[in-house]
Amino acid sequence: MLIALHQAAAAFYLLATLGTTLGLALPNARLARFAVWTLAAAALLHAAAFAGLHTLDPPPSLTTRPAAVSLMAWLAVAFALVLLRRGRLEGLAGLVAPFAFIGTLYASSAIGGIGPLADGASGSLPHLHVILASAALAMLGVAGVAGVLFLAEARQLKAKRPVAGRRPLPSLEALDRVNLMALALGFPLMTFGMLAGMLWSQGLSGRVWDSSLHATWTGLGWVIFGALVVARFVLGWRGRYIAACTTAGFIFLFFAVVGVEALR
Repeated sequence: MLIALHQAAAAFYLLATLGTTLGLALPNARLARFAVWTLAAAALLHAAAFAGLHTLDPPPSLTTRPAAVSLMAWLAVAFALVLLRRGRLEGLAGLVAPFAFIGTLYASSAIGGIGPLADGASGSLPHLHVILASAALAMLGVAGVAGVLFLAEARQLKAKRPVAGRRPLPSLEALDRVNLMALALGFPLMTFGMLAGMLWSQGLSGRVWDSSLHATWTGLGWVIFGALVVARFVLGWRGRYIAACTTAGFIFLFFAVVGVEALR
């Protein structure tokens, strides 16, 4: 049942991706609205899948990669849906939905093989670390998606072919606000998530920093986004520079959190 719910959510995320793409390409406002409602339905199915985790005996740990990726995908969609209520941001949904589809499909194929809690993975600190880190990665991922849309829109405007005049894409101002909100929320969550991870490591090994590839690369990602927060809120960076840097920063952070595990 749990796998079936993940698969159903993945199917709805794919449908939302197709609906948004068609709605932007035609353009067709009804298709764009349909895609948003489909994305919301997928998020509800995804939430039901998470609720089903607690019905398993024993319940799988959130500290495993499939569960963490699934959680991150759901949080990114939830954050995007909140932003959709604040303005015309259908294009944002169109880029978030395919990532949610990939993450949920991966979880549906791997989550069934997750065993019981490993040693050291029980308790509040490991799950707090995963929840905070996943929420941070989801929000900073939305900032990265907004950066891609900003750069595409700015390029079209520079070429005197404004996309927003022909398609229901977000305005540059709306995308800049998304960047601001995502950085303002995502970086503190990332900081608290790392602190929870350090306390977890302290309890396991007696060391606050374990010097693993994951910890080292994530620490570098934190430094990068710390610099971006300073650039945005202290130095006043806006526009294409902060959009490009945020997108590049998220790519690095995603590799640090997820991709670097493949190097082990």
